[in-house]
Amino acid sequence: MSRECELAGTKPQVGHKVSHSNIKTKRRWLPNLVVVTLRSDLMGQNYRVRVTAATLRTVDKQGGLDAFLLKGDETKMSITMQRLRREVVKRAADAGVAAAA
Repeated sequence: MSRECELAGTKPQVGHKVSHSNIKTKRRWLPNLVVVTLRSDLMGQNYRVRVTAATLRTVDKQGGLDAFLLKGDETKMSITMQRLRREVVKRAADAGVAAAA
């Protein structure tokens, strides 16, 4: 299982740990991933996703999973979230919900 956010595409970052004597050692900063269950109102289902804590706050701020998927960048999402986004867009169009292209 990769250490990648399924909604925002956040991956580990690479850099240097710099000591007092200016010796540089490679290190990684891992994203703060949490496994949560998010509800899609348009689909009427719960989805278990692995997202970063920052993305989870953004989902909450935007009004839920459906709103995040409609506004989000599809290219950064995982394959499963891209498929879900396409289904949500179809359901939103049928229900008459304004989708942010």
